[in-house]
Amino acid sequence: MAADGDRLIACSDMPLNWYALHIRSRHEKRVAERLTSESMETFLPLHRSRNTWKNGVHVNVDIPLFPCYLFARASIHDRLRLLQHPGVLGLAASSARPTVIPDEEISILRTATESLKAEPHPYLNNGDAVRIVAGPLAGMSGILTRRKQEYRVVLSIEAIMRSIVVEVSEFDVEPQEKGVTA
Repeated sequence: MAADGDRLIACSDMPLNWYALHIRSRHEKRVAERLTSESMETFLPLHRSRNTWKNGVHVNVDIPLFPCYLFARASIHDRLRLLQHPGVLGLAASSARPTVIPDEEISILRTATESLKAEPHPYLNNGDAVRIVAGPLAGMSGILTRRKQEYRVVLSIEAIMRSIVVEVSEFDVEPQEKGVTA
């Protein structure tokens, strides 16, 4: 028994890291409540959305900012326990190991969701095909690039094989669906 007690002490001394848990769709709040009831620190960023039900009633609801994801703070030894929870599908990983999310990123997310009006936005990568949805170039399609902190879209005129680049707000572009051309 002393060995078991020693092992428990060793586990409690392990550093706690944030991990992103992949959750079954529409189970985020339930899993967060269950983990919190087991004294595990969780963070489920929410945003307010106005929904209209089939009967025409308008309701403001809090929905996950990142559908199917929940953040949990755990030691490396608690990861297996996390995976055994109903509704948890896995841990977000960029390699063979689950990715640790820095405390600073969780802190920024907390600030953004608590004091600012954070809303979901499609993830955009440098080189993605995008469509401009606002401003004088609305409807144009191009390739997203970045220069320092500025977003730019390369617009091409294929007939003369020339391109221009224009600066845009990240909120004025959306990913272009595959196979769609302007």
